[in-house]
Amino acid sequence: MTGIHRTPEKNLMVFSGRAYPALAEEIADNLGTSLVPSQNYAFANSEIYVRFDESVRGCDAFVIQSHTAPVNEWIMEHLIMVDALKRASAKRITVVLPFYGYARQDKKHRGREPISARLMADLFKTAGADRLMAVDLHTAQIQGFFDGPVDHLMALPILADYVKEKYGHEQLAVVSPDAGRIKVAEYWSNRLGGVPLAFIHKTRDITRPNQSMAKRVVGEVEGRTCVLVDDMIDSGGTICQAADALMADGARSVVIAATHAIFSDPAVDRLRESVAREVIVTNTLPISEEARALDKVTELSIAPLISRAIREVFEDGSVTSMFDGRA
Repeated sequence: MTGIHRTPEKNLMVFSGRAYPALAEEIADNLGTSLVPSQNYAFANSEIYVRFDESVRGCDAFVIQSHTAPVNEWIMEHLIMVDALKRASAKRITVVLPFYGYARQDKKHRGREPISARLMADLFKTAGADRLMAVDLHTAQIQGFFDGPVDHLMALPILADYVKEKYGHEQLAVVSPDAGRIKVAEYWSNRLGGVPLAFIHKTRDITRPNQSMAKRVVGEVEGRTCVLVDDMIDSGGTICQAADALMADGARSVVIAATHAIFSDPAVDRLRESVAREVIVTNTLPISEEARALDKVTELSIAPLISRAIREVFEDGSVTSMFDGRA
């Protein structure tokens, strides 16, 4: 009787939803492959339908969807894609989240509030995800919400190396827009050669979303080019107020660097009118033509980072090694 011989070959397949196919295509190109064709559309009542045009049996699937507006629609499509892959016998499913929706709802500020970031992780696990891969989560604790491996990629090397090349000849200071992100600012300082650190002491009314009041600068920024670093720019209020506070405290100029360009209204107008010299972001989210038209906005590609991480996962390598053990 002839036995069954298991083939050692693995099959990498990359899938994309409709939220931001341009980024997914760039990632696939970097991997030397193409996106698996699929039928994704909405019925008349807005329910979403998904079907893949190729067999996915036994494949190592990477499902890319960045949770841009309308966030809830694209999250639902992402979940349905994972479910379709699970039911079609994909061997391993990695959910790739350049931007993780609901990441800011990672804890309860008041009674009777949800922890929606945890719910997101539970939903993907229930749908059939074996692994999550995300870029610059709002807080590192979200890694613990998912029951399985989570690859936390950092855009810091891409952003910091650009800043170092362009502004390295100037006297720099790294500034966190609040005390809670000092640890990230320390990584930035080390990457830029140990430049001084500062942060903005601010208050926030938790009953009023997207609003904060910049207070005072803690640290020495006078005469320096201040690199104001954050994980995201949403409506732009916090970061623009922080830039104003730095200039009022004697900074020579302000450069803003953030991973996720959400740019909800009126962010583009605020950035246009802000004192910031340059606003550096990555393409984890699609950027509008209006934002691209701003001379001060610079967009760097995150695709090489994500594609390298995908390759490490597919080849059972180490994603952590990409970030000096900090991923």
